[in-house]
Amino acid sequence: MASSAPAIHHITGGSIGGLSESLNTRWHRAALQSFMAIVLFHWAEHIIQAYQFFVLHWSRSMSMGLLGMYYPWLMKTEALHYGFALVMVIGLWVLRRGFSGASHTWWMIAFWIQFWHHFEHFILFYQANTHHYWFGGSVPTSVGQIWIPRIELHLLYNALVFIPMVVAMYYHMYPPAAEDVTPMCTCARHRAPIAAAA
Repeated sequence: MASSAPAIHHITGGSIGGLSESLNTRWHRAALQSFMAIVLFHWAEHIIQAYQFFVLHWSRSMSMGLLGMYYPWLMKTEALHYGFALVMVIGLWVLRRGFSGASHTWWMIAFWIQFWHHFEHFILFYQANTHHYWFGGSVPTSVGQIWIPRIELHLLYNALVFIPMVVAMYYHMYPPAAEDVTPMCTCARHRAPIAAAA
């Protein structure tokens, strides 16, 4: 009994730590590429939704992006939107350790904005499941929707998360020469030799 407990603790701690470690070191590039593919797909959905509403002049209820054209019931579920917001906040948090210096600062800006965006979706998810609508609304309403309609608000939220992510990725792949940090992964396109600069 006593000998199995340390082994279980070691395996549990090692596998979780090992996965996180790998995602932020040797698998960081692949993890970031996969994560960015998901982010870009979601971003494209919001662009298409905005195009449907602002350019094609569809009604707000009909402007549901590409997936919504084929699966309208899916796009009307708050569970889908909350689930994606949760995936985003988890992805930003898990992959943060692979960043350093300026790239880490920008990545964490994206994380905190997404954390709020995730909270907004949690509010909508809660209201949809309890049918107790806030702010005097007849449908689930988030804090931001008090001032900005939903299509515009979530387009804005996604832009506010995406822009610092892009800046973080740029500084991660092309670290400033002045930064005296050793990258944990192989994502950087070039590294200024510190010894040569001295």
